[in-house]
Amino acid sequence: MRFGVGLQGDKTPAEYVAQATLIDRYAFDVVSVYNDLFFQPAIGPLLVMAPHIRRAMLGPAALNPYTLHPVEIAGQIAFLDQVTQGRAYLGLARGAWLDAIGVPQPRPVGALREAVLTIKRLLSGEGELKYRTFRASVPITIGTWSPRTARLAGEIADEVKIGGSANSSMASHLRPFIVEGEVAAGRRERSVGICLGAVTVVDADRAAARQRARAEVALYAPVVAGLDPSLRDEEWLARIAEPARRGDYARVAALIPDAALDRLAFAGTPHDITRQVEDRARAGVSRVEFGTPHGLDSREGIRALGERVLPSFRT
Repeated sequence: MRFGVGLQGDKTPAEYVAQATLIDRYAFDVVSVYNDLFFQPAIGPLLVMAPHIRRAMLGPAALNPYTLHPVEIAGQIAFLDQVTQGRAYLGLARGAWLDAIGVPQPRPVGALREAVLTIKRLLSGEGELKYRTFRASVPITIGTWSPRTARLAGEIADEVKIGGSANSSMASHLRPFIVEGEVAAGRRERSVGICLGAVTVVDADRAAARQRARAEVALYAPVVAGLDPSLRDEEWLARIAEPARRGDYARVAALIPDAALDRLAFAGTPHDITRQVEDRARAGVSRVEFGTPHGLDSREGIRALGERVLPSFRT
C-alpha cells in the first residue's frame, strides 16, 4: 500500500513550504496538488514545495486537455521532473466544472487518449521540444469514475484514481474494465494500480472528526453518490438533492449516515483510519490519497497520519 497527501490550491507560498516541510518528515509516497477550477494552478504550489520534499513523488491531480493543451502539459511536467530529479507524476482527467467558463468537453475518452499519447511522444524525444527532458516518461494517473475511461487507463496509464471516494467496492467495480484495457494492450493484468482519494479528517475526538468530514463531503455527495453503485439509493439521493439545490449543505451533512460517510471519506481516529485503509488494501487498492482538510487542524491531521497511521503499514 502506498500513501499520498492531497493539497488544495488555496494557500500562500509560505504555507506550502510549511506543509511540505511537515510532510517530508513522514513516509508519504506521493504529494498531489489539486488543479480545481478557480483555485491556483497546481504547477505553482508543486514547484514551491519541490525543494522541501526529498522522497515523495509530486504531481497535479489533475490537469485536463481542454483548458491546457497537451504540449503545455508536457512542458509543465517535464520541468517539474527536472526540479524533482525524476520524481514527478502526471495526473490527468476530463476536468470538472468547465461548463462554468463555457469550455465544452467533446469526446472525453478520445481527448484523454490523444493527450496521453501526445505527452508520451513529446517526453520520449520524438516531438519538437526545444528543451531537454530529465526522463523519457513519467508515471501517469488518470482520474475517473467511468468504466470507459478506466478501460483506457488500463491500456495507456499507470494508475486509476477514483477521486472523492474511499469506497473499496468502487475500486472493485472499475477493476474489470481496467483489466479489459490491460489485456487489449497486451499488458500484464493488474499492472495498473488503483488509488482512492477522499476527504480525510483524523483526530482523537472521533465525533468531531466525523462531523467535520460530513460537512466537507456534503458539498459533493449529491453528485458522487449517484456515480457509486453501492450508494445508489434513489430515495436517499432524492432526500439530499433538495437541500443541495437550496445550498443548505448543513442539512445535506445531517442526512449522510455513517455507512455512506465511510464510503465517501476517511474519517475518525487514527485507529479508524488504519482500519479503513486495511480494508481497502484487502480489496486490491494500491494507494490511498488523504485529501484536505486532513484534520480539524490541517497540520495536526498530517502529523497524526504520519505518526499514527503510516507506521502500521511500514513494518
